[in-house]
Amino acid sequence: MIVAVIIGCELGFWVLLALGLLARYVLGARRLGGALLLCVPLIDVVLLVAAVTDLRSGGTADLTHGLAAAYLAYSIVFGHRTLRWADEVAAHRLSGGPPPRKPPSGGMARARYEWAVWLRIVLAYGIACALLAVAVWTVGDPARTQALWTFMLDLAKVPAIAVLWPLGYTFFPGKSMPDQQPARGLGQSEGDTAVSKDPA
Repeated sequence: MIVAVIIGCELGFWVLLALGLLARYVLGARRLGGALLLCVPLIDVVLLVAAVTDLRSGGTADLTHGLAAAYLAYSIVFGHRTLRWADEVAAHRLSGGPPPRKPPSGGMARARYEWAVWLRIVLAYGIACALLAVAVWTVGDPARTQALWTFMLDLAKVPAIAVLWPLGYTFFPGKSMPDQQPARGLGQSEGDTAVSKDPA
């Protein structure tokens, strides 16, 4: 069941995101587009409720429950940045806005950028582990939640491998290019904050 919910939530995320951006930049319905984009985080609530319900109803934890926690943790840490990035891309391609801002091309500015991304990955890992620990405590049956501890240990490989990028840019910074100006969504002024999402 949890696999189907994860797939459904992933599809729902992109469908709501696409509808929100189309309403905002193609139809010109900014309020409708904003409302659809605000509904995107509700998908994470659906996933969390489904996972908890499955465990409390007697289900045995497995890889899919761990993936649900990791998905939710990613959305908490990177969700807003992904929305902001998608908004900048849509504003650029659909309404003639400036191109999305790119990360620094090199130098120590890129190293600092990569370290910031890595710290967010560590934060997402910590949130995922906290969610899984709460699930273990809620179920109260070690035999049914052993797989969650195994998943936490396996998931630690992600920040362990990801640290290679900031280390690489720190020791081999290369040359830096001039930064680009941040993109703004349709109708935004200099002081406005874009609703966007940067994959980093």
